[in-house]
Amino acid sequence: MSDIVVPELGESITEATVLKWLKREGEAVGQGEAVAELETDKVNLEVMAERDGVLGSIRKQAGETVAVGEVIATLDASGAGAQAAGADGARPDASLPDAGGRAALGERPSGTAPVQTGEGRRPSAGQEPARLVPVEAAPGEEVRASPAVRRLALAHGVDLQELAGSATGRLTEQDVLLASRPAPSGPPTAATSTAAPRSAPAAAPPQGAIPPEGGGRAPEEERVRLSRRRLTIARRLVEAQHAAAMLTTFNEIDLHNVMELRKRRKDAFREHHGVGLGFMSFFTKAAIGALKAFPALNAEIQGDEMVLKRHYDIGIAVATEKGLVVPVVRDADRLAFAEIEREIARLAERARSDSLTLSDLSGGTFTITNGGVFGSLFSTPILNPPQVGILGMHKIQERPAAVAGEVVIRPMMYVALSYDHRIVDGSEAVRFLARVKELVEDPEALLLEG
Repeated sequence: MSDIVVPELGESITEATVLKWLKREGEAVGQGEAVAELETDKVNLEVMAERDGVLGSIRKQAGETVAVGEVIATLDASGAGAQAAGADGARPDASLPDAGGRAALGERPSGTAPVQTGEGRRPSAGQEPARLVPVEAAPGEEVRASPAVRRLALAHGVDLQELAGSATGRLTEQDVLLASRPAPSGPPTAATSTAAPRSAPAAAPPQGAIPPEGGGRAPEEERVRLSRRRLTIARRLVEAQHAAAMLTTFNEIDLHNVMELRKRRKDAFREHHGVGLGFMSFFTKAAIGALKAFPALNAEIQGDEMVLKRHYDIGIAVATEKGLVVPVVRDADRLAFAEIEREIARLAERARSDSLTLSDLSGGTFTITNGGVFGSLFSTPILNPPQVGILGMHKIQERPAAVAGEVVIRPMMYVALSYDHRIVDGSEAVRFLARVKELVEDPEALLLEG
């Protein structure tokens, strides 16, 4: 018997949350096979089995916080007990823990009576308590359903034998929920008669909802546990505002020349490089040019020292369903426009598919965020510690502008620079943003900077 422990999680990460178990107790696992998924502050990681064996007791359930090196389960490498496993490698009564850390079987759902083992008597002191028995299949048939689906069926009074199941042959929670709906009025059809439950008790209120007094209408509220990533984002944003002397300066950029260049070159650029010519490569190059002119914005504070960095690893903020992440384009000053566009596209795709690694997210020296893709016209970005500068892009909007003594309509963008005033003076920040404006408005100057 050996322990399955939380592996090293990466730089500055000491704990994680058990997101879900991928294997059941008593199920056979192979060496290098994932048994659980952990959620950290930055990315999700899988815990792998170090040898062949059978998963023993699960000590940390889904939703629990664990530390690096902590034991979360045991592994029987000798294979003892494997004969007790079912045909699919799991014990007949084994179950994956639910989000609250309880066993899917062995707990009585609300509104149902416990099914007792033995002769049906209530256990006396010292005896094993009654255990909920899963729905049994008819003789010669097998109901293929997970413990969670069986529990949901019991709660809704649905007979799994009456359900046809999903296309894969395994019943799902959706099958149960559809079957628990009241049958439509009028003569039943073949589709409704096979899925109609014998009884359909009222659905239980959402977990965390407060029941109304006197039987009135339930409040339309829902409690949702914050993910570890969301909690970390909240903590770091508050720390950034408390630990840094953060100020923001603004300017606006005329994108006429950039848009004309893209219009002329975008087809040839895509054909030659296999990637589109976006705005991010122009702003990345402009930011690097400004960072070289004002190096304090590419630094960080360590104790009573300022660390000036001569490499330019630019973080590009990407919005995902789970929150904002900032993957890093390494050595962006050495990359051509097409290489920057390809790297940004690659990192954005990995961010949205939740496949970023810790190395993708660490070590940035300066950050660019683009709220304009969501329609933001004006905002004040918050620093990404320990960095001391962040450039905010916004929506491109046609506005009247004075050009050579005439009023013309130009595509304009407001830009913002938030900076740490502890090491960056206001004059440096203003001139930095003015330099970004000069470079973007003159794309040929960006080529010279490259």
